[in-house]
Amino acid sequence: MSQGLGGSYRELFAAPGSVAFCAAGFVARLPIAMVGIGIVTMFSQLRGNYGLGGALSAVFALSYAVFTPLVSRAVDRHGQRRILPAAAVISATAIVLMLAGVRFGAPVVLLFVCALPAGLMPTIGAMVRARWTELYGGTARLRTAFALEAVIDEVCFIVGPVLSVGLGVAVFPEAGPLLAAILLLVGTFTLAGLRKTEPPVHRRHADNPRVNLLRLPALLAIIAVMVAMGVVFAVIDVVAVAFTAERDAPGAATFVIALFATGSALSGLVFGSRVAHSAPARQLLVATAALSVLLWPLLLAGNVPVLALFYLFAGCAISPAMIVATSLTQQIVPASQLTESITWTVAGLGVGVALGSALVGQAIDRVGVTAGFGVGIVAALVATGCAAGIHLRSRIQ
Repeated sequence: MSQGLGGSYRELFAAPGSVAFCAAGFVARLPIAMVGIGIVTMFSQLRGNYGLGGALSAVFALSYAVFTPLVSRAVDRHGQRRILPAAAVISATAIVLMLAGVRFGAPVVLLFVCALPAGLMPTIGAMVRARWTELYGGTARLRTAFALEAVIDEVCFIVGPVLSVGLGVAVFPEAGPLLAAILLLVGTFTLAGLRKTEPPVHRRHADNPRVNLLRLPALLAIIAVMVAMGVVFAVIDVVAVAFTAERDAPGAATFVIALFATGSALSGLVFGSRVAHSAPARQLLVATAALSVLLWPLLLAGNVPVLALFYLFAGCAISPAMIVATSLTQQIVPASQLTESITWTVAGLGVGVALGSALVGQAIDRVGVTAGFGVGIVAALVATGCAAGIHLRSRIQ
């Protein structure tokens, strides 16, 4: 049984302050999709060098995966208002210093030094989801809110790269990362200033001890699912570029990838508007299994239009899996460590993207584009296996 699609999402914003923190979160979330590709574009415009830009972007991505759980842990202990502005200022300052270093010919090692603190950029999606949890925890609306956030994530990763690359080419090479730094400051300071919807800090005491999150088997399994999903994301992006280039249509890669994201966003909207009738662990198993099935037809794509159609269908399994993974995380971890927990899953996704990029690149170079799709299928099967383990564990308990 489903509610009206528009109505179910309108109901979310009946809570005072929800529109404001959702909008601020969107602005503050765009930079993570802009910085990496903006760095590569900047180097290609200024020096005609992709390798150094790619290496710098990879260091930023790795530092983000390492540092953001620490930022979120501090948020859980001290609150968003006290931690987010400081983290955003450090990250934005490091980005600007890196841009200045590129412009004025600073030694390469200094550029990499700047890329490290730039990774202190807060995981804004986790901060916004924590606010939704405070509003709707324990109700069906929380699932709808998580669905909305999954769709916003997709929109950010469609709009962000296009905006960053477009500015870097049309305005000046550093324009994309520079705008990302500005948006990070504006969005994060706005979000931190919305104190009425800020989740309270859960003080530690005898009845609420701190848990080592990385010793929770269920959370580790969810992180493993997210790593595998990250590999799939990397495959989708890299293979789209290679596939379209092979067929003398490199410009179609952006359209093909956008269709994948569109399928994910549409399925997320529909999935979030429906009333759940099964346990989240079972839903995660079904979603990951569906992804495994929907990736197989990619092996049969012979031209760009067929690939685009298959991408649209394959994308439909993404948002439901991400939504349920977040819902499961919210259920299994202490409320006092929710932000850090969600951030660990996001970090897992980032690690998966980095790992997947390396694996699929090697597969394409050594075997061909079809082998790249094979990497994605294997990753989806791994995600399904991990989800099956979570499901079995939940049934036993």
